[in-house]
Amino acid sequence: MGVIGPTRRLARLSYVVVDVETTGTSHGRGDRITEIAAVVVKNGRVGRSFHTLINPERSIPRYITQLTGISWAMVKDAPRFGDVSDTIRDLLGSHVFVAHNVPFDWGFVNMEMDRAGTPLLENPQLCTVRLARRLLSHLPRRSLDHVTAHYGITIQARHRALGDALATAQVLAHLLDDAFARGCDTWADLDRLLHPAAPSRRRWSALPRSATDDRTA
Repeated sequence: MGVIGPTRRLARLSYVVVDVETTGTSHGRGDRITEIAAVVVKNGRVGRSFHTLINPERSIPRYITQLTGISWAMVKDAPRFGDVSDTIRDLLGSHVFVAHNVPFDWGFVNMEMDRAGTPLLENPQLCTVRLARRLLSHLPRRSLDHVTAHYGITIQARHRALGDALATAQVLAHLLDDAFARGCDTWADLDRLLHPAAPSRRRWSALPRSATDDRTA
């Protein structure tokens, strides 16, 4: 989960909640960021933030525009990622990188950093989807819509980077409160919650284990 001392108290850590909108779901197949928001959360409060549309340097599929409302006309004069990569990296700093489905946002941001010739991120990471799976197992899904509904959070602009980032920041605060109620006070406690020890078994199956993901689209 990153390089944080195991005894560091969760309440004393600083977090940066990130959300990206993109041209598609796969940064490995040429999809690019069209919008990014990053919101710093410290002591349970939202602090510094950054938000911008991004020129993805490629077309935006119609279904993406229908989902996000972001069209080529909106981004054609926006900065390219490389124009703002230093600003984004400065804001991310050494905060814990948080996202709702962190592999998605982390993968896209690092891909863009690499394309811009900027060093890759090394922040510790925390996924609110994964945390919700441990703490809110009674929910039918742990998508952002389901988790915000559970906590009574209103998303001001769904499928837009800033709206989703601000909502995720509120989700993070609630999840950390719930984790604290489960006895999680330090980073090591949270790590044990997210990565429980596998129970010992007398027999081992050669069959692969299947898993299902909670999608956030």
